[in-house]
Amino acid sequence: MTVTPRTVLAGLALAGVAGLAYATVEARQYTLRRVTVPVLPRGQRPLRVLHLSDLHLTPSQRDKVAWVRGLAELEPDLVVDTGDNMAHPEVLPTLLEALDPFLGIPGAFVMGSNDYYAPVPKNPARYLYDDARSLRTPPRQLPAAELAAALRDAGWRDLTNRRDVVTADGRDLALVGVDDPHLNRDVFPDGPDAHDGPDLRLGVTHAPYRRTLDAMHADGNDLVLAGHTHGGQLCVPGWGALTTNSDLDTRRAKGLHGWPGARPDEPRGGGSTWLHVSAGLGTSPYAPVRFACRPEATLLTLVER
Repeated sequence: MTVTPRTVLAGLALAGVAGLAYATVEARQYTLRRVTVPVLPRGQRPLRVLHLSDLHLTPSQRDKVAWVRGLAELEPDLVVDTGDNMAHPEVLPTLLEALDPFLGIPGAFVMGSNDYYAPVPKNPARYLYDDARSLRTPPRQLPAAELAAALRDAGWRDLTNRRDVVTADGRDLALVGVDDPHLNRDVFPDGPDAHDGPDLRLGVTHAPYRRTLDAMHADGNDLVLAGHTHGGQLCVPGWGALTTNSDLDTRRAKGLHGWPGARPDEPRGGGSTWLHVSAGLGTSPYAPVRFACRPEATLLTLVER
């Protein structure tokens, strides 16, 4: 068989179509990650933390709602939501349905840009070269205030540029969080921990920008939880993420790492903070694809150091 330029182009086009078809399927292959973090004081029993992020939920995504609700079977001691929950102006009742099994469990949350503003169509190539922190045309607002009120009414701690304390499985956790750094809404709260001598110090942010991670590290937090990156969303098998849509390096686009240096566990230098970045459960409804990066939630089992 003679290979011609036309044959090569046809083959590339076919591969592209097949890749796009697979990426739309992978975007709905919800996956539970399990991670162990040696961060608790000596002698403490494990503490189970469910990390949810980047649902980007729309009212029609009934499969995602059912999958999230099913995570209640894990019986977490604490739920942390790192934002970007909504992708449609009318989705709040559907979102609260998805979160309802957890609203009787201790929890905490921060907001992301897609809790404040509805997604808009844009050139997907911008994701690779422009973090687009400035919203050039103000999109339609989402019911962020109503979402925050519902979560606070359920007892979850609102960490929007503030500190708080939560008791989970008999342990006192000192929490600190910021509003979305991707929108430059973050103001790191001054002052000491809201609790003297907690069992754990936990930092929470939507977007893992370096300035926020540095502040949380300097603040003495044992563990920081973040989302926003989608794990790169479109990844290269064997290589990983091409972007984090922030100033975080791509090797930490998802998973458990140390900040600012190496952990597991402190082979060099020491003194780093544990950092967990969730690849999240959703996508923009205008780019409903993932490749080599399945949507995820994570159950972190915290154990003694």
